[in-house]
Amino acid sequence: MTLDAERKMQFLFALRSKGVTDRHVLQAMEKIDRGAFVQGLFADRAYEDTPLPITCGQTISQPSVVGLMTQALQVTPRDKVLEVGTGSGYQATVLAHMARRVYTVDRFRRLTRAAEELFARLQLTNVITFTADGSHGLPDHAPFDRILVTAAAEDPPGPLLAQLRNGGIMVLPVGQSDTVQTLIRVTKTETGLDYDELRPVRFVPLLEGLGRE
Repeated sequence: MTLDAERKMQFLFALRSKGVTDRHVLQAMEKIDRGAFVQGLFADRAYEDTPLPITCGQTISQPSVVGLMTQALQVTPRDKVLEVGTGSGYQATVLAHMARRVYTVDRFRRLTRAAEELFARLQLTNVITFTADGSHGLPDHAPFDRILVTAAAEDPPGPLLAQLRNGGIMVLPVGQSDTVQTLIRVTKTETGLDYDELRPVRFVPLLEGLGRE
C-alpha cells in the first residue's frame, strides 16, 4: 500500500470513528485532497483530524467536523446551498461534490481570491464566490435549500433564516466565541423553526463587516 493510500484509509477511518457515516459525504471527502487547502508549515498535517490555521487569522476545520456538519445538512443533488465563511474553500468543495450549486461568502477578499483560484484548478464549475458580510447572507440569490455557517453566532442570524426556503435546513455553531459552542440544525417548516442540538464545537466568531486583509 502506498503512503497516500494508507493516509486516505486512515483519514476515512477517522471520519467514521467520529460519527460520519453518510455514504455520500464519505465519498465526497474521499475524492478531495485536503492537502490542497493547507499551505506552508502545516501542509504535512493535512490528513490529521485537527483544525489548522490559515491566513487572515482563520482556520480550516477538522475533517470530522466538516463531515458531521455536511451530514447534518442532508444535502441532495438538486440543492442550492449557501456557505457563510469560505475560509480555505475546503468545506465549499465538499458541498460542491454533493449539491447543484454552492454560493460561498467570506469577509476577507484575500481568502475568497485564493479559494476562487483553487476552485478553478479543481474545475469546480458549480461554486460561486463572494466577498461580503456573510452575516447578511446573499439576499439577491435567495432563497436557499441549505445554509451552512462555519463561524459561531450567539443566535442564528435573522437574515439567514429569512433566506432559507420552507423545508430548508441550516447548520451552524451557536454560543459565545470564547467558550465551547453548540452545533445546531435548524429546519424551517410552514409553522416555524425546529431546532436540534448536535454536539459541542469550537469555531471562530461570526463578525459583521468586511475584513481588512
